[in-house]
Amino acid sequence: MSDPALVELAQDYPRPFIVEQARQRVASIRASILNGDGGSQIDAIERLVDDIVEDASRRWVPSPTRLINATGVIIHTNLGRAPLSEDAARAAQIASLRYSDLEYDIEVGGRGSRHQHISSILSAVTGAETGIAVNNNAAAALLALSAIAGHGGDVLVSRSEAVEIGGGFRVPDVMAQSGANLVDVGTTNRTYARDYEAAIGPNTSAILKVHRSNFAIAGFVHEDPLSEIVDVANRHEIPVLHDLGSGCLIDTAAFGIEHEPTVQESVDAGAALTLFSGDKLLGGPQAGIIVGSSDLVGQVSQHPLARAVRIDKMTLAALNSTLRSYIRGAAIEELPILRMMSASVDELQRVAKRWSREIDSEVVDGLSAIGGGSAPGQTLPTKRLMINSGLPAETIGEHLRNFDPPIIGRIENERYFLDPRTVLPEERDVVAAALRSLAGSVDSHSNR
Repeated sequence: MSDPALVELAQDYPRPFIVEQARQRVASIRASILNGDGGSQIDAIERLVDDIVEDASRRWVPSPTRLINATGVIIHTNLGRAPLSEDAARAAQIASLRYSDLEYDIEVGGRGSRHQHISSILSAVTGAETGIAVNNNAAAALLALSAIAGHGGDVLVSRSEAVEIGGGFRVPDVMAQSGANLVDVGTTNRTYARDYEAAIGPNTSAILKVHRSNFAIAGFVHEDPLSEIVDVANRHEIPVLHDLGSGCLIDTAAFGIEHEPTVQESVDAGAALTLFSGDKLLGGPQAGIIVGSSDLVGQVSQHPLARAVRIDKMTLAALNSTLRSYIRGAAIEELPILRMMSASVDELQRVAKRWSREIDSEVVDGLSAIGGGSAPGQTLPTKRLMINSGLPAETIGEHLRNFDPPIIGRIENERYFLDPRTVLPEERDVVAAALRSLAGSVDSHSNR
C-alpha cells in the first residue's frame, strides 16, 4: 500500500477496498507458490500493482457509460433504447441541478401536482381529455388494471393478446398481480367484437386490448377494429383499456415502413384509457403514459399504487421537452430516433464511404431494424460498412469496444458490420477515428 501508484489511487477510491484487493491478490499468488506453481506467478507479482489499479478503475468507473450504437437497431433495448434530444437532455439536467415547481403551484402559492407538468401537453398531442405519466408502460398497465378491476373484476382479453413483453413479463402475470381476473375471448388467430360481447357478465370490469408490438401474426387471422369493440363496451358501460406498447405519435408509413397504430387513433376510436411507452417510437425517456377520460385518469392517479410507480423529476422534464417537439411540429428534426428513421440511403452511403477510406472495407447494402418491441419485422434499407481487415470479426469487435467511447457493431456470418443509420451525426468522426486506430492495429499485427 506504500507503492506510489496505490497511494495515488487511495485518494480517489475507498482505501479499504484497495487494501482488500491487494490482500486477495497476494493470497492468491502465495497459494500458487505453496502449491509448487511459483514460476508461473512471476509475471503476476510484477503486475500486482497495475492489476489493482486497473481493477479499481474498472469497478468504480461512472456507469452506465456512453457508447456508440452502430448495430443498425434503432431502438436497442440493451443499449438504452431511444437517445434523448438535446433539449430533453438539458431539461433533465436543469431539473436535477436546481429546485423546481415539481409539486408546487406558483400561481396559487401552494402545493401542486407533478401531473400538472404533463397533463395538458398530453391532451394537446393525443386529443385525449387528460393524461399522466409513470415510470414505465408495464407499471402503467399494472396501475390501470389495479385501479379499475383490482377488486377481483373480470377483464376480457383476446387469446392472441395475452402476450409476453421483454424480460419475461406476461400480460396474465400483470393481470394476476393487479388483482383482476383474466377472461380469454376469441381464438389465437381470429377474435371478433361479438366474442367480447358474449363474454361480458355481471363481474366484467373492463376490456383490455393489447397491441402486438413485438411480434406479428399472419395468414388466416382477423380482429375487428377497436371502434367496434368500443361500441360493444359502451353498450354495457364498461371501459376499454388499450395498451399500445410502443407509443407512436407519427404515422410510420412516412418513413417507408408499415403503419403502426398511433395514440391519436386509439383516442379517436374511443378507448377509455390508452397506455404507451415514452422511450420507444415516441423517442423520449423511459416512461409509461396513460391518457383518456378525466374521470378514469383521475381514478387511476388516486390509486395507492400510483405513488409507488410515479415518474421522477428528471424523467418528467425530459418527457415534457420531448412532447413539446411534437407540439412545435419539429419532432422529426429534433428527436434522434425519428431522424434515424427518416435518414436517406444516399446520406448513409456518403457516411459509410467516408468511413471506408480509413480501413480496408467495402460499402454494402443492408437493413436497419426498428427494434425495441416496435414495428415487429419492419426494416429500413441502409448502407453498411463491411470491414475486410483480415482480423477475425470477434477481434475487430473487441478493439472497437475498447475504444473511447466504445463502438458496438454487428457480426453476421463471421463478418463485422457498422451501420451509420444509428450513429448520431456528431459521433461519425469518432467512428472514423476508431477505424483509423483499428487500421493501425492491423498494420502492427501484419508487421509482426
